[in-house]
Amino acid sequence: SGIQAKVLKGETPITARPGSLMDPIDFDSARSEAEAQVVHAVDDEDLSSYLMYPKVYLDYMTRRRDYGPVRVLPTWTFLYGMEAGEEISVDLEAGKTLQIRLQTLSETTPEGDVKLFFELNGQPRVIRVPNRSAAAVAGRAEKADATNPLHIAAPMPGSVASVAVSAGQKVKAGDLLLSLEAMKMETAINADQDGEIARVVAVPGAQVDAKDLLIVFTG
Repeated sequence: SGIQAKVLKGETPITARPGSLMDPIDFDSARSEAEAQVVHAVDDEDLSSYLMYPKVYLDYMTRRRDYGPVRVLPTWTFLYGMEAGEEISVDLEAGKTLQIRLQTLSETTPEGDVKLFFELNGQPRVIRVPNRSAAAVAGRAEKADATNPLHIAAPMPGSVASVAVSAGQKVKAGDLLLSLEAMKMETAINADQDGEIARVVAVPGAQVDAKDLLIVFTG
């Protein structure tokens, strides 16, 4: 048509099914690739998401690893949270329902966190979460990107006992990077790859939480 000719500006229109013009996909290879990045089994629905929107899917799975299966929450709760005294039901799967009641919450800490006191199926629980509506007075530790192989993260809470490397230093896989101390026990963090240190975030004596960024390798 005339409109088609104007839009395509001389290009040949595609009249076949667009998918038939694409290279075939090795689904087994793609599934293995996705599973290596999310570190768990990938079903057909997740594989379809990964093939169509790889970055969006990996970002989603990173947040799911950090926060759990939030898609089972009621939409209003997911978007706006709960009020003190409110109770919701969450269906994890067929036959498995959680009753969650928020009792109260604390004042915001200087780090920008707030404690939530709630009941999970009648059992008391306490968690600490960031209050996104309040600015932190104290600095918040930088977190490692779980999908970035150049980031070395703290595997557990503790204090930095010693740091064995510095920026610009070349290391081999297995070399000591630093040591963490927790519960009177010292844990060595070794390089899992050959490379060069781009940045050392960890400082001897500093307290760290699990997933805090410790060291960054050069890309």
